[in-house]
Amino acid sequence: MRILIADDHDLVRDMIGELLTREADCQVLAASTLDEVLDLMQVEDAFDLVLLDYSMPGMNELEGLTRVIEAGQGQPVALISGVASKAIAEKALAAGAAGFLPKTVKAKSMVHAVSFMASGEIYVPVSFMAAEEQGVEAVRRRNLTERELEVLSGLYAGRSNKEIGLQLDLREVTVKLHVKTLSRKLGARNRTHAAMIAKDIGLLL
Repeated sequence: MRILIADDHDLVRDMIGELLTREADCQVLAASTLDEVLDLMQVEDAFDLVLLDYSMPGMNELEGLTRVIEAGQGQPVALISGVASKAIAEKALAAGAAGFLPKTVKAKSMVHAVSFMASGEIYVPVSFMAAEEQGVEAVRRRNLTERELEVLSGLYAGRSNKEIGLQLDLREVTVKLHVKTLSRKLGARNRTHAAMIAKDIGLLL
């Protein structure tokens, strides 16, 4: 399968790309903006699936999804997001998306979902659509301290705990505790997921 992954977060692109290359034997191309996606679709052979991040530059909410669907002329296009709501997922499907894939899904489920959508089927996790929505503002209200936001910025930049500690003049063990607290407050599985959530809800500009 040929997959185009579009996300402006390097960690997300690398993580999903490595997973699909390893587990599904995919040929993966990457983009970080809507314009890059449209340019690649003009010069590359058709993709079996295009995965678009809901909040990357140029998307303008679902307007970018519509533009890519039109440019793709039948190529399946799906939306991915870390914190987008059930309502956004429903609107994406109504606009013609091949599916909606939360970044929180387990690796095995992501591989299955990509294969499913690439084959022409529609995919949305039943558990996600049935779950009670947790809005962005609810996450923002979790009262991150200034220091936690500084550590979060380091995570988003892909720095190790040691590198963050050197930058902020903190002991590595202190940084580790901040990362643990951040993950708990944001409801994140790990440091990468915490950075993804923070970026998607606008904590990191």
